[in-house]
Amino acid sequence: MHLPLDISNAAQALAQFLITSNSKLVTAESCTGGGVAHTLTNISGSSAWFDRGFITYSNLSKTEMLGIDSKIIDQYGAVSHEVVSLMALGALKYSHADYAIAITGVAGPTGGTPEKPVGTVYIAVQKRQSAAIVHLAQFVGNRAEIREQSILKALQLIPSNYSK
Repeated sequence: MHLPLDISNAAQALAQFLITSNSKLVTAESCTGGGVAHTLTNISGSSAWFDRGFITYSNLSKTEMLGIDSKIIDQYGAVSHEVVSLMALGALKYSHADYAIAITGVAGPTGGTPEKPVGTVYIAVQKRQSAAIVHLAQFVGNRAEIREQSILKALQLIPSNYSK
């Protein structure tokens, strides 16, 4: 798979950060359907720093695989600050990783609401033993473009938030 240069560069930068810090990464993805994990595992040697990925597209999978209480999903919706934070926390809990990336959003073209229109994406990054850092984005474009923008932003957040 040929990746856009910006995504490839961001993936390489994240890989370098993880190698340099002797850390491992876990992902928990909903709207990107494993796109972040796929991008990272395209890098040769990624098994040294990529622990695992959870594709938790359905609400039930978020509950079963990441331990998120269904009442939280019912109260705030799957696309929310609360749920993406718990996705990152659950990914860390059920892995051996030091850092997590979690993504949930509305890639479209259907599924949007006035409160959460198509392009609304929450991305959380979290270092083990620290609180999640949540980024809310409003991306524009078709389904593939929104997913691509989500992957790019997700790859950038750990180095930009945790570099010394």
